[in-house]
Amino acid sequence: MASIDEELLLDEEDDRRERAFIREQLPQELKEKYSDEQLQWMLDTIVSYYYESGILEDTIDDDEVDIDLEQVAQYVCQQATADGMAPLDAQEVRFVVEADLDYQEQNL
Repeated sequence: MASIDEELLLDEEDDRRERAFIREQLPQELKEKYSDEQLQWMLDTIVSYYYESGILEDTIDDDEVDIDLEQVAQYVCQQATADGMAPLDAQEVRFVVEADLDYQEQNL
């Protein structure tokens, strides 16, 4: 059984790998636009959307779930505004959402 510190280090390493994967998937003009902190915030917000929308509960009964990338991207943009961040472009965020899904599918 891993200690809490070990678990945190593993989570941090997975987050780093996911951010690197996402950067590779983004269009060239977006690769360096967002800091690691901004990308991590987006990833955390995407996870929040999945929990709050109940979409994760749908996966219990179905093998596949339809995820509306635009809807997720809009949610992230709305949360950025609610959190007092600079406005995000939903089309750009959509690339992050799609890359996140690709990463999750590859690492199941």
